Amino acid sequence: MAENNQGISTCSAICGGQDPVPNSGGCNFPEYELPELNTRAFHVGAFGELWRGRLRGQGDLSLKEPPASALPGQGGVADSGWEDAAVARDLGCSLETATELRAVCGLDKLKCFQEEDPEVIPEDTDLVTLGIRKRLLEHREETITIDRVCRQETFAYEMESHAIGKKPENPADMIEEGELILSVNILYPVIFHKDLYKSAFFYFEGTFYNDKRYPECRDLSRTIIEWSESHDRGYGKFQTAKMEEFTFNDLRIKLGFPYLYCHQGDCEHVLVITDIRLVHRDDCLDRTLYPLLIKKHWLWTRKCFVCKMYTARWVTNNDSFAPDDPCFFCDVCFRMLHYDSEGNKLGEFLAYPYVDPGTFN
Repeated sequence: MAENNQGISTCSAICGGQDPVPNSGGCNFPEYELPELNTRAFHVGAFGELWRGRLRGQGDLSLKEPPASALPGQGGVADSGWEDAAVARDLGCSLETATELRAVCGLDKLKCFQEEDPEVIPEDTDLVTLGIRKRLLEHREETITIDRVCRQETFAYEMESHAIGKKPENPADMIEEGELILSVNILYPVIFHKDLYKSAFFYFEGTFYNDKRYPECRDLSRTIIEWSESHDRGYGKFQTAKMEEFTFNDLRIKLGFPYLYCHQGDCEHVLVITDIRLVHRDDCLDRTLYPLLIKKHWLWTRKCFVCKMYTARWVTNNDSFAPDDPCFFCDVCFRMLHYDSEGNKLGEFLAYPYVDPGTFN
């Protein structure tokens, strides 16, 4: 396990460090605990075995490219018959109905009668979103403004597509058939640190997985566990383990549930596993490229003008203590600079709570 930015795909590594243990609840597949929020805890390795067992069969898990004769659109009339049979099977209808559907709703019916430039939005479009897009493009041409959102969309697209279907140069680095891929969303922290210390931990389902790969690594979870055990705080008994002795296959997790990654002592990232699926031939098949960064949000945030580390929580105007107007402060620096030890206001200023735009990234 390792820290990564937002939106990563993590290869689960089928050959885990330990044998999968059965779920204590007798359930090894994702089942919603809270509707539309998160699933109940399930064992990743056992879930993968169940999934592979259901799909075991010729070609079900294969990462090889199918022969040209098996691709849609390569077989002429025979290919049309094969597609009709597949549609009839999926929809539970007769072959005649599937053939009629292809005749009425085929791709050729979606083509315009006249050849038109796809880059030009017609004036009389009835599509609301297309009309909004047209007005936006016209406004951009008139004002000649820089569209940062479009640049971010282009950047995100490049990140998502740069490794699609990529195969390793060394066959030994090829991902195995049936391996699981986890999509992980890692949120930005409130405080930003430089990477100075190697100590870190992940927290999943009552267990702290501490990074102990290097001699200088410290157990960052000890303080939390001692605090929890000093009084009966209702959290139960926490467990600890070495991060390097486990893979994701060994874990019990909840999809959609917030977990924690902590490094640099107090730099905390909320971590959410958003998806789990089997690897596909169109995925990046080079094991050495995982964890794979596939998306990075446009980080737009204001730091405190004093410490330059924490995200701003207050903004002041007409501030006799501030070098700029407006001026932004984190909560600690704001109170230290503007109030005495008794909580009395110092100097003249107007202060307002500040909601950082980066919160909505």
